[in-house]
Amino acid sequence: MTRVTRFILPFAVALVAAGYGCARTREPVPSVPEPSYEPTSVEAEQRSQPVTDQDLRILERADATLSDPAKWDRQDDRICAPEDTTWSLFCALQRASVEILGVYDHRRVAIQEVRFAIEEAAPGQVFEHRLRDYNNLPTTRFEDVQAVLHVARERVADRLARVRK
Repeated sequence: MTRVTRFILPFAVALVAAGYGCARTREPVPSVPEPSYEPTSVEAEQRSQPVTDQDLRILERADATLSDPAKWDRQDDRICAPEDTTWSLFCALQRASVEILGVYDHRRVAIQEVRFAIEEAAPGQVFEHRLRDYNNLPTTRFEDVQAVLHVARERVADRLARVRK
């Protein structure tokens, strides 16, 4: 054995042993599951999906959540927590969906209608995530966020009225 090997080998063994001991006694770190969002489909992008009273309630609740500019989070990261005190457009819709349905329904008619309103409010704009990216545009104002919610709400209410006739 060379002099260097005699020096390095005990050091390496000590490091491995120390690491092994830590790995055996360390508590597992709880993992936070990544939210999974259903990718869009041809069916979800159809504007003729059946609408329900719950869709209207989701939009009304999201609108109430974003009733004041101080409640708007203009830097959406699509991470929404129950204890949040400000909400992006996405988080307001997610929160409303959970409150009304008990779960978040990513492709729900109410939420799709907001996406469609965004496409019309920002024609030609290419978004990876329409709700997040529209919310985060430097040119988007609080009034713009309210406007897409109002357009979606009016459309859902109109569709419901036609169904009830």
